[in-house]
Amino acid sequence: MTVTIQDRRAAFRALHQQGCFVLPNPWDVGSARMLQGLGFRALATTSSGYAWSQAHADGQVSRAMVLEHLRTMVAATDLPVNADFESGYAIDPEGVAESVRMAVATGVAGLSIEDSTGDPEHPLRSIDASVARLRAARAAIDEAGGDTLLVGRAENFIVGKPDLEDTLARLRAYADAGADCLYAPGIRTREQIAAVVVAVAPKPVNLLIGSASALTVGDVAAMGVRRISVGGALARAAWGGFLRAARGIAERGSFDGFADAASGTDLNAFFKRARP
Repeated sequence: MTVTIQDRRAAFRALHQQGCFVLPNPWDVGSARMLQGLGFRALATTSSGYAWSQAHADGQVSRAMVLEHLRTMVAATDLPVNADFESGYAIDPEGVAESVRMAVATGVAGLSIEDSTGDPEHPLRSIDASVARLRAARAAIDEAGGDTLLVGRAENFIVGKPDLEDTLARLRAYADAGADCLYAPGIRTREQIAAVVVAVAPKPVNLLIGSASALTVGDVAAMGVRRISVGGALARAAWGGFLRAARGIAERGSFDGFADAASGTDLNAFFKRARP
């Protein structure tokens, strides 16, 4: 049975209504199909993971490339796909709205808009400017039918401005501007996580766990978080294994980096089954 884009979007919204789910971040078709095969119920793209696969730094990929990547990822599986849409590939609200319309047309079930600028001297947009951009994204989604989920991101902790009160103020403002889900990547402590959950309740919160953590899915669920993403961590883990093996050969003439490699037989068997 064919799973339509509308079916995926409805399923994605339902996931946010109760409980807590993990939203892993594949970077290509193979990793997306593998994650579906492992039983995950939704996926999210990773700007960094995709950029590295194209020999770019994170934040240096064009809008056209990202849109094509989104189309590819949506076609790769039957699962809902949330787009890491960075800052909307535009400065002003009108440009954000145009980009969002294009992203919605790829079939994604959700997309996020950041408030970072990319300028180290002034890394965050003002709350007013950020709210205007979120409202433009909300209007563009509503014009397209309203079933794509909008995620508002406060980047304080990622860009070196770890001000919790400002983060909470931004998230509240983004919720009021129409964001369906709120996200403050970089928060790590139980106190920070709890504060974000309380600040935007009853709207759902996304938590990034992008490095080794003592927190489990159960711990995070108990704090009221609705979804967990891992950003570029799976891509970095893959690159880590690749680099350890390749450097072993280049620097020591050793092939011991292959010890933990996945079985080719197992991979071939999986992808034979996983083809659409």
